[in-house]
Amino acid sequence: MLILASSSPRRKTLLKKLTSDYTIIVPEIDESLLDGIVDPYLLPAEESKLKAYAISAKYPNDEILSCDTIVYLDGQVLGKPHNEETAIKMLKMESGKKQIVISGYTYISPTKEITRSVKSVVYFKELSDGQIVEYVKKYQPLGKAGAYGIQDEAGLIERIEGSYDNIVGLPVEDLRKHVFSIRGK
Repeated sequence: MLILASSSPRRKTLLKKLTSDYTIIVPEIDESLLDGIVDPYLLPAEESKLKAYAISAKYPNDEILSCDTIVYLDGQVLGKPHNEETAIKMLKMESGKKQIVISGYTYISPTKEITRSVKSVVYFKELSDGQIVEYVKKYQPLGKAGAYGIQDEAGLIERIEGSYDNIVGLPVEDLRKHVFSIRGK
């Protein structure tokens, strides 16, 4: 059985592009455990390992897939805002700038373990304070790294480089190539 170790509804939807045969079990770990300890470029992969190991310890004969995504801007990791004020502050920081979105994933089966990171680049448009407040009120991006969802199609983004699905939260193309092409072999 394939277990998706995630509470993200976006990951659940994206995984359906690869398989419909899976179940979800949310790992109970402190996602801030590695903050400030691990290099930001390595952080998503390391956090995905923590999630995968937590579930694999309980289900050692199953396949586990976990993922973590961060937004990296001007030397700072932008996590998930906890309130509207923080979301507005983050979006003001992102306005008119380039950021890197990094997803790390871990796949564990009884015979294989794969951990990889995928990077995409997002270029924000210059946003007015009014646009930012309207976006936060309308889309409530509190559970999203960087305080936005690229899938919201709210006119925040100028362009992207790399995987759209990665920016949403699960690097489908990379998973297809490095995990789903070898599963069961």
